[in-house]
Formats: sequence, structure tokens, C-alpha cells
Amino acid sequence: MFKIVNDIISNFFLNIIYYLPNFIGGLIIFTIGLVLSQIVKRGLYSLFSVFKLEALAKAAHIGTIKQIQVWKEILIELVSWSVVILFLIPAAEVWGLSRVTVVLNQLIVYLPNVFIAVIVGFIGLLLAHLFSDLVRHSLVGAGLKLASSLAEMTRYSIIFFTILIVLSQLGIAQDLIKILFTGIVAMVAIAGGLAFGLGGKDLAREFLDELKKNLNQ
Repeated sequence: MFKIVNDIISNFFLNIIYYLPNFIGGLIIFTIGLVLSQIVKRGLYSLFSVFKLEALAKAAHIGTIKQIQVWKEILIELVSWSVVILFLIPAAEVWGLSRVTVVLNQLIVYLPNVFIAVIVGFIGLLLAHLFSDLVRHSLVGAGLKLASSLAEMTRYSIIFFTILIVLSQLGIAQDLIKILFTGIVAMVAIAGGLAFGLGGKDLAREFLDELKKNLNQ
């Protein structure tokens, strides 16, 4: 009995000793990834501070400083964690965690979609504010009372389509997005047809009467 217990304890410590180099090697790789992620993060903060995105956005009246800062933080964190995951994959290989490696590889393949979605969302919000201000100033200059309402409608329309594009890029509910987009296009087409038919029927009648007269001559 004592020999069996002794063999179990010996095998346990031997396995730990044999696994220790792999553990230390993977830990070194992972630590390098963490250090590099912090270096990349600081580099991106310095890069954004050089371009002064907040000041440019404020000068161009596209979005608020808080919105620019939020999107900047999201982008920097995504890049930083991407570096960590890139180094965590070989570390998991060294540790013998094959299933974790498979999951991380799938995550790395998916990350470019997240980057593109974040950039599209950022640009979409900027364009929403830009076109909203353009519509507002143009209609106010023209003396229209509905300037604010049409400007807000423009902004929310761009935001809505931006959300659809972002969800499509992320691969979320693509069938639902296609149905929504088709429905919106059909609604706009029907509304335009009704508006033209109801508002332009007198003009169409005059045109047809004139054409009929010309043909009878």
C-alpha cells in the first residue's frame, strides 16, 4: 500500500517537473505579448494625440469630443487585445491546451470583422452628424421651419443604415438585415410612387392631353 502511494506521489511530482519547462516557456511567451500590447497601446495613444482627432472633430462639427474618445478607446483596446491573443495562441500550444488554441484561432480570424465594424460605425456616426448639420444649415438658410426635424431625420437614417452595415459585417442576423433592407427600399419606392402619383397627377394629365392634341393634328 505504501509503495502504491509512493509511486502516485512520485509520478505526480515527476509530471510537474516535466511540465515545468513548458509552463515557463508559455508564460514567457504570454508575458512578452502582454508587454508588447502595452507598448502598442501607448504608441496608439501617442499617434492619436499627434493627429488630435478630438480637436479636428470639434473644428469640423462632426460628433462630440466624448464620442471621439469612446471610439478611440474601443479601437485601441481591440488592437491591444489582438496582440495579447496573438501571443496567447503559441503559449497555449506550449501548454498543451489544443482546444483553447482552436478557439483562439477562430477568434483571430473573426477579429478583422470587428475592426472593420468599429471603423464603419465610427465613420457612420461622423457622417450622420456632418450631414445632419449640412441639412440643418441649408434649410435654415432657405427659411424652412422643418429644418431641425429634417436634420434629425437625416441623422437617424444614416445611423440606422450604419447599424445595419455593422451587424452585417459582424455576421449577426444577416437574413433579418436583408429583409429589413428590402422592406425599407420597397417602402421608399411605394411612398415615392404614391407621392408622385397623388401630387403629380394634374401635371401628368396636362402632359397626356397635350400629347393627344399633337397626335390628332
